[in-house]
Amino acid sequence: MSDESVREALKALQALGITHGYKEYEHLRGKMRIGLIVNPVAGMGGRVGLKGTDGDALKKAIELGAEPVSPSRAVEMLTHLSPMKKSFRLITYGGDMGENEAREAGFEPEVIDSINPETTSEDTVRAASMMSEIVDLLVFVGGDGTARDVLRGLKKPVPVIGIPSGVKMYSGVFAVNPKAGADLIQKFIRTSLPVTMAEVMDIDENEFRKGKLSARIFGYFPTPYDSELTQSRKIPSSYDEFREQLGIARYFVKKMNGDIFYILGPGTTTFTIGKMLGVDKTLLGVDVVHRKNLVAKDVNEGQLLSLINGKKAAIVVTPIGGQGFIFGRGNQQISPDVIRKVGKENIIVVSTKGKLRRVKNLRVDTGDPELDEELTGKIKVITGYMEETEMMIN
Repeated sequence: MSDESVREALKALQALGITHGYKEYEHLRGKMRIGLIVNPVAGMGGRVGLKGTDGDALKKAIELGAEPVSPSRAVEMLTHLSPMKKSFRLITYGGDMGENEAREAGFEPEVIDSINPETTSEDTVRAASMMSEIVDLLVFVGGDGTARDVLRGLKKPVPVIGIPSGVKMYSGVFAVNPKAGADLIQKFIRTSLPVTMAEVMDIDENEFRKGKLSARIFGYFPTPYDSELTQSRKIPSSYDEFREQLGIARYFVKKMNGDIFYILGPGTTTFTIGKMLGVDKTLLGVDVVHRKNLVAKDVNEGQLLSLINGKKAAIVVTPIGGQGFIFGRGNQQISPDVIRKVGKENIIVVSTKGKLRRVKNLRVDTGDPELDEELTGKIKVITGYMEETEMMIN
C-alpha cells in the first residue's frame, strides 16, 4: 500500500468515525484490509423447520426455541484465521454483526459503526455500503438473504466471500464451510487467487414453506475461487434425471425394512420415493416414514429426536445438484444430534448419475466440525434400480 493509499484509507475511516492519527497507521502499510459482516439471525429457522428467517419467521423461530447460528460460525472461521491475524487489518461492524465475534476469536478489530440490539437487513446493507469503500475483501456470514443485502449495499465491486450460515445457500459466493472460508481468505491474502463472477441466488421463502421452489438470480459478486474451497450454485434437476429418480425410488422401496423409521430429507429424489410409497411427502421439508406409511410431516429437530428415541432409524438424503452437500444445506433439521443418534452406518444416499457426474465428491457441513470429520470416507449411493456406486465424503 502506498503512502497516498494509506492517506486515502485514513480519510475514509475518519469519515466513518475512526479518528486515530496517521502515525498510528504507519505499521499497517502493505496490510490487506478485510471487512467482516455477520448476520446474527441467519440460519435460526433451520433446525426448527422454518426454512429461513425472513419476515415474521424470525419471531416464530425464537418462540420455537431457535438459537443463533452465525456468531459461532463466524468465530470458527476467525479462529482458523487467527494464526495470520497480524498480516491483515480486520474491519467490522459493531456488536453481534462482527465486533463481538472478532474479539471472542482473539482479534482487535477496527469497528466502523454500532447497531441496535435487534438487527435488520438494512443494517447489513449499510455495513456493506461503508465497507466496500475501504476494504480489499469483504467477508459476510449468513445465507442467500444476507448475500442479497450485501449485494444491495456494495458501492464498489470489491471481492466477496460468504461464510455459510443460512438455511438455504444456493448462491455460488459461499465457501464450503467456515474452515474452508478461512483457508480461502488466507490464499487470497498470500497469493493471487482467480476471481470469478458468482451468482447471488435466492428463493421466495413464503412459497418455499408451501413446498414451492421459486429461485432466481439477483446479481453477481466478484468472488475468489478455489474448486476445493468454494461451492457452486445449485443446479436444478433435469427431465432425464426425473426418469432416473423413478428407478431409484422403486429400488429403495423394494429394500425398505419394516422395522425402521426412515427420515426422508428434502429434494426431488426423496420426493419421488414418497410418491412411490403413495404418501404425501413434502418436497422441501423433512418427513418420517414407518412401515411405508407417513408418520410425521415437515418435522423439526426436536420432533425428530422425539420420534426416533429408542427406535431403529435411517436417514435418507440426496446431494444438492452442483454442490454435493448431503447435510447442512436446507436440511438442518437433521442436526448433529439426530445424525449421531441414527449412526453413520444408517445414512442412505440416493442420487441420479447426472448429479454425481457434476461433483467430485460429496460434502457435509453439519455445523459440528468433529461430526463432519467422522462422516468423511466412502459411502454407498443408490443411483438407479438395482444400481449402486461409492462416493467419497470429504
